[in-house]
Amino acid sequence: MLPLYKPDDYKRVLETALLVADEPLPLAELKKLFDQEFDDDTWRTLLDDLRRDWADRGAELVQLASGWRFQTRPEYQSYLDRLKNDKPPKYSRAVMETLAIIAYRQPVTRGDIEDIRGVAVSPNILKTLEGRGWIDAVGHRDAPGRPALYATTRSFLDDLGLRSLTELPPLTEIERVMDLGQSAIPEALPVQARAEESGAEHAGSGQASEPQSGHGSDKLAADGQLDLAGQEPEQPAAQSVAQG
Repeated sequence: MLPLYKPDDYKRVLETALLVADEPLPLAELKKLFDQEFDDDTWRTLLDDLRRDWADRGAELVQLASGWRFQTRPEYQSYLDRLKNDKPPKYSRAVMETLAIIAYRQPVTRGDIEDIRGVAVSPNILKTLEGRGWIDAVGHRDAPGRPALYATTRSFLDDLGLRSLTELPPLTEIERVMDLGQSAIPEALPVQARAEESGAEHAGSGQASEPQSGHGSDKLAADGQLDLAGQEPEQPAAQSVAQG
């Protein structure tokens, strides 16, 4: 085994592990790389130094909801998109509106979403978002029929390059990013197809709180945009943010 003597040696191991990882690595996983135990300040210094080492390159080291990873800088993504044979999926307006409602009002039931949109929500819309790994059922409301409560996942935050729900951009910005398709979402390194799978870990603690009342008054504006202007994102009662 290669001996490690100085900080650059440890950074090189970290760099290698992060470059070949298929998904973001939380600090708990990174700690398994070394026999030595470092305090959190030392880990922060190593990761910050490594991030600075890549400051002038086409990829960057970022901290996301589920851990650390290298990803393509946004300004270079359009060039890499030319190498892809498959075009990124395009989602309907109904899908994007549903995702926005869940992101900003979570946890919500299908009925809540219908009250806000003013129209029925097809089960296929929720299945599409679950299949993409962006939402998950995190509990059930104590009401007749015990409807499922939906919230966003860590994968949703990772795809937007966010660490927690508190970093969600304004609604208009998230709609713009999503409407551009996956080309607007930073690509992880190594470049890989994002699997269409469900069961992603929920961005919250898994114990959902009840949404606030008054959803029925949130209808679509006359221009077809969601009338959520001026509302702050409602966070789950407890959030679990990747440590590191």
